[in-house]
Amino acid sequence: MMKQLLYTIIRLISAAHEWFLTLNDEHALFLSDKQLHFLVIGLIGMALVLVLHPLFTLLAKTDHVLVITWLYVFTVIIVLTFAIEIGERASGNGTMEFADIAFGVVGFMVMFLFFAVIRGIFRFIIDIFKRD
Repeated sequence: MMKQLLYTIIRLISAAHEWFLTLNDEHALFLSDKQLHFLVIGLIGMALVLVLHPLFTLLAKTDHVLVITWLYVFTVIIVLTFAIEIGERASGNGTMEFADIAFGVVGFMVMFLFFAVIRGIFRFIIDIFKRD
């Protein structure tokens, strides 16, 4: 299932890439691939900032900083697992498998779940003592 999802994402990205190249050619913009990446990735990044900044501000105000931390670390874990698999493929030190990516991400999620439960128990205990 993870493999199908990743291939679907790759197909969507490829289709978007082709669309931007076609748009560039149709309007005779003559932008290079690097210039298109500059514009498209820059716009995607700013769109994410405009959506995530208010969300993260709200989460920080409501004492949900751990959610912000999780989202950031989860993103880094996704990038890291892909980089490791690509590195294995490029160096010949292993085989590039989507299952490795999935297991790595699930490993982080399971360990984080244990951390969150233990943290929740400690916070609950501290709250009980603060009430007295």
